[in-house]
Amino acid sequence: MGLRPLGRRFGRLWAAYAVSAYGSGLGFGALPLIAVLALHAGPAEVSALSAVGPAVGALIAVPLAPWVEFRRKRPVMIAMDLTRFAVMATVPVAYFLGWLGFVQLLVVSAVVAAARIASGAAGGAYLKALVRPDDLLVAHARFESTNWSSIAVGPPLGGAAIGLWGPVATVVADALSYLFSALCLTAIRDREVAPRPAGKGAVRAGALLDGWRHITGHPVLRALYLNNMLVSGLIMATEPLLAVLLLRQLGFPPWQYALAFAAPCVGGLIGSRLARRVVARHGRRRVLRTVGTLRAVWLIGLVFVRPGVVGLLVVMAVQLAIIVNMSLYTPVLATYRLEHTPTHLVARTLSAWSIGQQASIAVLTALAGLLADATGPRTALTVAGLLILASPLLLPAATREAPRLAAEADRPWR
Repeated sequence: MGLRPLGRRFGRLWAAYAVSAYGSGLGFGALPLIAVLALHAGPAEVSALSAVGPAVGALIAVPLAPWVEFRRKRPVMIAMDLTRFAVMATVPVAYFLGWLGFVQLLVVSAVVAAARIASGAAGGAYLKALVRPDDLLVAHARFESTNWSSIAVGPPLGGAAIGLWGPVATVVADALSYLFSALCLTAIRDREVAPRPAGKGAVRAGALLDGWRHITGHPVLRALYLNNMLVSGLIMATEPLLAVLLLRQLGFPPWQYALAFAAPCVGGLIGSRLARRVVARHGRRRVLRTVGTLRAVWLIGLVFVRPGVVGLLVVMAVQLAIIVNMSLYTPVLATYRLEHTPTHLVARTLSAWSIGQQASIAVLTALAGLLADATGPRTALTVAGLLILASPLLLPAATREAPRLAAEADRPWR
């Protein structure tokens, strides 16, 4: 069965997404690695780079949201790609000139995080205008499958590239991917109309919070938002804990550690390909509740990891189960969120969503690190695994209907 055609413009948008996703996959973890190998940074500095940079980027993205909302979205995406290309390119240049410093890596991390949020917000708004409402789930599923395939193949290839060409090789690849993404977006030919703020004059200061107002005023979106922050934050908080447990305490070799995370990403292709058929058969309400619950129940399994092949298989099985459910859940969530957000609020709503998620990841990762320092990584993993079991309580009730707050979102919560 061939892919459902969504048009040439979507094809180029998808190509732009794929190029940057694979570049990011190659450059996964590149900045912390450079901090360790080139700057001899300690654990505190590496943790700061992983948490503080993205957190600052989320703060920068707050005032960017109205700016993105009331501009043509494709030029915004191109500008964000070029910004990321330029700031990432400073790393290899400074490295070869002997000028690279830790503060520069923090700045790069923050700018890239802010540009990613702004680009994602613009991309979501652009996608809503680009494809038919009936095709939104198909489009999101394709983005999701691309994302997981890039994570599956990118880090192993990036590790090989670093071994052959040095610590900045993957940063160069990541930077160039944004340049090629900008070229793909430039190739889209359309006449996008510049949106205008409601009312007269400049954008009001309160527009900064309109995305959060829409989310909190919509009962279903509010529940999904809170659930997403908790689940994403706890899952991401376990990554550094698992690294310490596997590499330092259980003695797994680095290649097994990489395999434990890369191989299960194949599950992302499975879940995303099933999304449309599962929704057609069971309905979105049941999918979001059931799959939203299933993605949370597996994390506690990481507590039972032991040395050897059996331990490796346990990690891979847990990761596979989480990823299959996440990749099925995410396109359905993204589609529902777009359908129930008015066009003039899409960019601000998506920005608010990403900012909240990024802040949650930063906070919970920091708290998990402190707990692991005090009690050990296995105890911290246990706490995270138990807390995430409560996350389904935040999902919308099975019998609740979604209010139709968006003028163009006539579909019921079904």
